[in-house]
Amino acid sequence: MTWNKEPGSFRDPSGFVFSQDGVLYRQVNLPFAHYYRQLIDSGLHAELVRDGLIVAHEEVPLRLTGAPPAHAVIRPVRIPFISYPYEWCFSQLKAAALLTLEIQRRALEHDLMLRDASAYNIQFHDGRPIFIDTLSFGPHTADRPWPAYRQFCQHFLGPLALMALVDPSMGQLSRIHLDGIPLALTSRLLPLTSRLRPGLLVHAYLHGRQSIAGEQQHSGAPSAPPRSTMGKTAMLGLVDSLRRTVQGLAWTPGRTLWSTYTGHSNYTVAAQEQKQRLVADLLDVVSAQSPIRTVWDLGANTGAYSEIAAKRAGLVVSFDMDHASVEHHVQACSARGERKILPLIQDLANPSPATGWNNEERRSLEQRGPADVALALALVHHLVIGNNVPLDRVADFFRRVCRHLIIEFIPKEDSQVTRMLALREDVFTDYSQAQFEEAFAHTFDVLRVIAIEGTLRTIYLMQRR
Repeated sequence: MTWNKEPGSFRDPSGFVFSQDGVLYRQVNLPFAHYYRQLIDSGLHAELVRDGLIVAHEEVPLRLTGAPPAHAVIRPVRIPFISYPYEWCFSQLKAAALLTLEIQRRALEHDLMLRDASAYNIQFHDGRPIFIDTLSFGPHTADRPWPAYRQFCQHFLGPLALMALVDPSMGQLSRIHLDGIPLALTSRLLPLTSRLRPGLLVHAYLHGRQSIAGEQQHSGAPSAPPRSTMGKTAMLGLVDSLRRTVQGLAWTPGRTLWSTYTGHSNYTVAAQEQKQRLVADLLDVVSAQSPIRTVWDLGANTGAYSEIAAKRAGLVVSFDMDHASVEHHVQACSARGERKILPLIQDLANPSPATGWNNEERRSLEQRGPADVALALALVHHLVIGNNVPLDRVADFFRRVCRHLIIEFIPKEDSQVTRMLALREDVFTDYSQAQFEEAFAHTFDVLRVIAIEGTLRTIYLMQRR
């Protein structure tokens, strides 16, 4: 049997996540036994599972553990793709924040509470956020405030306020500050008018000042609301205040170049319909060999081709760098109850790296692959001409992230590329269809090559060697 402890699962003394023969487990350490039993015996866990708010699990024999002493070993439902807060658009982060507060509210009704409020405890599964950390619960006692208050504000409230009131790209600060954006930094970056919002005044500005004062007096001590005790009624009031503050934050995506790109491409209606049929047919070719579990739609825009892939795959992860496009995509998926598409923010020229302690706590984009199929439609020219990435490096990137590749090549003569080159010197002497094919031939076998009628563009189906 192969036993592996998850590299990023080491901070919590209550337990850890490990895999054995490809199956994911979580060990509950013996010192945490009482808290775990409280969670189960109180009925809270069953209630949260019933309502789809927390990942379900089953207890399995202790012999499966890899590191005693253990009280229990559980096998949770596995989330097929792990995403991170800095990859979420505004509405996704807001939904995760509200879920965290709802779980805290319900926990208090069972005389329990969340010991931490990390955004990394939330994942997106079947089209909605879900809580994944079974060991985050502990007993509520009135002799101390909520220990996760500052963490919630740094992981959720601060980033949401910055995204709503400054710019949606401010969410990327969470990629630098893995423990949450410091409240002092949030306060400096927010516009002065945000102080007119009572919730932000209390939970961001005043809380940030109190946090700084507390750290000066007690270095390393966690910050909490400015009171030494907090009964259930007061705690529920705090949760409600945070909920109203979060709900009061909104960001409406405008019309950007990329969010309207699909409607303003140079395809005729006939060419667009043919391209859609080609993508569907090529996905069917792949699925005829073996079921498609995952598709990565790279440069997905608002997800037109993700919808086609979702009819043929278990999960489609749709990446785009434009916040408005991803926001529109998330809202569209939500409106139609889509459960198989996960839109995420991702700049492929600067993809999510491995971060955290020893660069192992959060996996890079590449480490979360490979996908069974990647879609790279109207993308290569943006990487090569827009970001100066040589074709051989583009090919190597795709080799690492997928097994099958449906990719579109757009030549320089195409009007979209012509516009890109209009304001810059054309130094891309190695950008041609022949050189594209040569670059990919080193690591991929070409299974299909189809020209899109009425255009200069070509679709390829490739398989990694």
